[in-house]
Amino acid sequence: MARTKEFDPDAALRAALELFWRRGFEATSMSDLVEHLGVGRASIYATFGNKRELYLKALERYEQGLLPDMLRELARPGPALPGVRALVRRYAAEATAADLSGLGCFVTNTAAELAPHDPAAARRVERNWDQLEAVLHSALERARAQGELPADRDPLALARMLLVLLQGLRIVGKASTDPARVRDATEQALTLLD
Repeated sequence: MARTKEFDPDAALRAALELFWRRGFEATSMSDLVEHLGVGRASIYATFGNKRELYLKALERYEQGLLPDMLRELARPGPALPGVRALVRRYAAEATAADLSGLGCFVTNTAAELAPHDPAAARRVERNWDQLEAVLHSALERARAQGELPADRDPLALARMLLVLLQGLRIVGKASTDPARVRDATEQALTLLD
């Protein structure tokens, strides 16, 4: 007779996400995961696969919490640019928040640590960036159609610029002790939407 799982896989995945996000893939050992999750090594392997598979599942969980919030923010009826500006400023605020200091963005961290040599991680990062770019592009298209954005502005190019800015904010916010860098860059970039 098969044994029933003695742990909550969802809670274990959230705990793994937190540990990987804080420490990174390479700096997190299986022993660290066993201790942090409170789950035996064999149970981790049986439920999630190896460390890399667990990491990719944690990344997927992280991504699931991002896009729905952005879609809601940017799909509200009415003017579109206030939502875009609010989203960019939210990223900047999170990048410099004391309680998130040093964490950065899990997707951005994955892009820097794993994507250069792990095709599956690179695909996940690209998929996330494609989705973020599409959400921003849609909002900026709507803004141009509603007359909020000058007709000569390219919504796709602006969406791509904002995507790169948002990823850069996460990196600089993670490593810098000067929040003015992030704030000034954010406000300067937002002038391109005027």
